[in-house]
Amino acid sequence: MKMKVMPIIGTRPEGIKMAPLIKKIKADPELSCVFVNTAQHREMLDQVLDLFEIQADYDLNIMRPNQALMDTLTTMMNGLNEIVIKEKPDVILIHGDTLTTLAGALVAFFNQVKLGHVEAGLRTYDLSSPFPEEGNRQVAGRYADLHFAATLKNLESLKNEAVLPENIFVVGNTVIDALLEVADRPFTFEKILAAFINKFPKFILLTTHRRENLHALKDVYRALNQVIEEHPDVGVVFPAHKNPVVREQIKQHLKESGNILLVDPLDYETFVHLMKKAYFILTDSGGIQEEAPALGKPVLVARENTERPEGIAAGTLKLCGTSYNTVYADIKALLTNTKMYARMSEAKNPYGVGDTSEQIVKILKEKFIGVPSLDTIGK
Repeated sequence: MKMKVMPIIGTRPEGIKMAPLIKKIKADPELSCVFVNTAQHREMLDQVLDLFEIQADYDLNIMRPNQALMDTLTTMMNGLNEIVIKEKPDVILIHGDTLTTLAGALVAFFNQVKLGHVEAGLRTYDLSSPFPEEGNRQVAGRYADLHFAATLKNLESLKNEAVLPENIFVVGNTVIDALLEVADRPFTFEKILAAFINKFPKFILLTTHRRENLHALKDVYRALNQVIEEHPDVGVVFPAHKNPVVREQIKQHLKESGNILLVDPLDYETFVHLMKKAYFILTDSGGIQEEAPALGKPVLVARENTERPEGIAAGTLKLCGTSYNTVYADIKALLTNTKMYARMSEAKNPYGVGDTSEQIVKILKEKFIGVPSLDTIGK
């Protein structure tokens, strides 16, 4: 009988990062895949699943307007529990730090099903930043049987939390698998984006959405206003999050300018090709800190801390915070200091080379059905 693996995802970032792994599991003749989508994100995740041509075996469709975090979590857990009881998987796979991650971890634990945590070991050790993600991933780490860490830094964090080294595997990040597949596809921008890129070949790609940053965004936007005023040849492409608080901050603090193109959130394929074209990226996102370096793009991180310090150590990222002075100074430096730009764009990406999904499948088979294959154990 085939080993039954149940990947559980629910958000757009999880979809991007887990899609290559789900495809590898589905293609393996020794594995049976039961893919569950909580649909914590609906339209944005559907776009990703269409892009990678995968379809869920179960779709919980749990989101409702203005639903509180606790209501979302309990709805997810009830739905997942029914599926796990029915399907009896040998192992559940969760990813990262979302509410879906937390729900999957709890349901696996209470049903005594083996649990694999993909992108394990990310830590800020500040439960308020990012919230609730830091708490979610710490809880998932306590319940996981197998920890698929992206970097040696993640390995050390897990070992410091008394996770047995033989249960930790340093495999890189699945997001690089997804990124490289999509970046290699031929692509044409739609007219508005194409015209803007033509006009401003030296453009900054901006994303901001973190809950803990929402009321600090005014300084980030003020810094951009000043830079644009001083550098009329520089453009900014800003896929603006639909969160009404973010939209209000944009309306109040980002000046209207022909140098700034505000667009709605973009599908993943378009966003990857925008990253390829951008001069550099200013973001408070987590995933972009891993993706952009694989494309040779420097990243300024508009946060006070990051759970991806290996990117800073490698030189691919710079933590610029959210104050006007530091954001302005770092943007100016990247625009004018060619040595700094070259150093960041040429730094080695610490998050893998695109074979993470393949490694995880090999580890699952070695651990649960005795297929020898490993050289990735975190000793």
